[in-house]
Amino acid sequence: MKPAAELTAFSKRLGHEFHQPELLIQAMTHSSLSSVTRGDNQRLEFLGDRVLGLSISDALFHKDSNAAEGLLAPRFNALVRKETCADVAVEVGLGDALKMGRSEMISGGRRKMAILGDAMEAVIGAVYLDAGFDVASAMIIRLWSNHIENAADDARDPKTTLQEWAQAKKLSTPKYIEIDRSGPDHAPIFTIEVTLESGQRASAQARSKRAASQEAAADLLSQLES
Repeated sequence: MKPAAELTAFSKRLGHEFHQPELLIQAMTHSSLSSVTRGDNQRLEFLGDRVLGLSISDALFHKDSNAAEGLLAPRFNALVRKETCADVAVEVGLGDALKMGRSEMISGGRRKMAILGDAMEAVIGAVYLDAGFDVASAMIIRLWSNHIENAADDARDPKTTLQEWAQAKKLSTPKYIEIDRSGPDHAPIFTIEVTLESGQRASAQARSKRAASQEAAADLLSQLES
């Protein structure tokens, strides 16, 4: 199966030529197309998340031999969280090659943090299946290199950063509410909305309330920064 031109261009930006191009196609197929295609990227996302976690753990462990677990853990969390994956996806132009349904595309799906982050993890899973752990890990370290260098500064999670921003503006603590839950009981998807006293708000979806809250906080911080 030969990938389209935009996928071939993305593969070059990624720095990996796929021996099994169907893996790249699947990794770049959003679930909004699942009804008309043979598969989306959710299974690859699950796998890629684990490959990313081990690669980043190994990199941090060897980068600072004197760092205690209490320092390594927040740095790890900063590097594997969805917004960092989305940042890397933007850096390699992943959104330009994503395959998604028309309604999702019209709503700005190519720029949504959760979609970009999920797809980046799926791409990692695809590279792992295509060429093995060493190749996938080397790609991760290359793409994440700047983020790894700045991990100590980025170790605060988005919820903490948003709360500190609100306190600095003399606003009350941001409020998080669950506004929707979908999917089967064994694999629910939560939608969490965060609201500031000033009325500014954002929402995000994830497979856990904690992850959705963090992503909502990150989205709101992006709005505030812009």
